[in-house]
Amino acid sequence: MSRVFCIPGIIFLFCAFVLSFLVSISTPFLPALDIARVHFENQQALVFGDQFGIWSPCSYSNEGARTCQAAGHGYSVSISNLDRDSVTTIGSSWTRGLAVHPVATAVIFIALCLSLSTHVTVTLISSLTSFLAALLTLIAFAIDIALFVFVRHETRDVADIGANTNTAPGFWLTFVSLLLCLLAGCTVCFGRRRDRMSDASYPAATTAAPEKRPGGFLGRFRRRRN
Repeated sequence: MSRVFCIPGIIFLFCAFVLSFLVSISTPFLPALDIARVHFENQQALVFGDQFGIWSPCSYSNEGARTCQAAGHGYSVSISNLDRDSVTTIGSSWTRGLAVHPVATAVIFIALCLSLSTHVTVTLISSLTSFLAALLTLIAFAIDIALFVFVRHETRDVADIGANTNTAPGFWLTFVSLLLCLLAGCTVCFGRRRDRMSDASYPAATTAAPEKRPGGFLGRFRRRRN
């Protein structure tokens, strides 16, 4: 397959892998790449989870000190006001699915390794793996959306805290990684289609027409002279 079409696909997969890998680390190791953030305007909340990441939530005190739960698969966060008469809990069932992120990252890495090959069959498998990675990334992004919507809905019901929930950088990096995986898969498919069309467009070989000799009396006369 022509490397003109393979190189963009490799670049797309590499960028998607880097972004997905960073998001998969997330909190508590990379707190800047969380999925959702909750800001409390009234500062009247008892909460352990201003930031919702892949492996744990993190909270910030008024002095800016950051505290995170121990990293693990699935976590719960309770939010209440100072009087504790209004409480909500984000259960582990809403955060356990975030583990799809590292799975998608692993599939993207496999697709990237396969895309380095020049063999047509391996390149086709790389294209299919890219679409599989896009599907897993789409599932991870859907889980991110569900978590964001649920956190936003639940924190609004807590009285006297003025909660404002927003999407975080990790949320949008996942979306960009999804687009890059789709572009990588389509690039390889179009390259394979272009190569197939170019192979079928070679001009047919032309055969030289036999020399036509004159017939009749003049033809016999000329052959006798020769």
